[in-house]
Amino acid sequence: MRGLAAALAFGAVVIAAMGTPAVAEEKTIATQKAKDVVITLKSEAGQWKQGKNSFVVEFTSAKDKAPVDAGKVSVNTSMTMPGMSPMLASATLTPDKTAGRYVGTIEFPDTGTRQVTVTWDGAAGKGSTKFSVPVR
Repeated sequence: MRGLAAALAFGAVVIAAMGTPAVAEEKTIATQKAKDVVITLKSEAGQWKQGKNSFVVEFTSAKDKAPVDAGKVSVNTSMTMPGMSPMLASATLTPDKTAGRYVGTIEFPDTGTRQVTVTWDGAAGKGSTKFSVPVR
């Protein structure tokens, strides 16, 4: 009986631990200031790699670093190669529970430096900015 109680208690601890997902710390990929807004690309690895990538785009006030609602946001990339059409990729983005934060995924078929364009239209106004981001 004592063994059964111990096993049940251990099982409850394991289940409780599994129900609490570990939150990985995000590392900055790139940051750009545009007007009064700071746009930051982040990921768990702090870089983009060949294949599918998960990432976050954050919009904060340049004045006080408070989150800024950017409204509709898009992330598009291009990479030019001599003698070829530019390689284009668009991210899929969804607003996070936190204002000014958008969670996205993007896929790259190969490595190389991408020109990343982030556009927004919302409470923070309308704007766009460009980053140069390596895909490793």
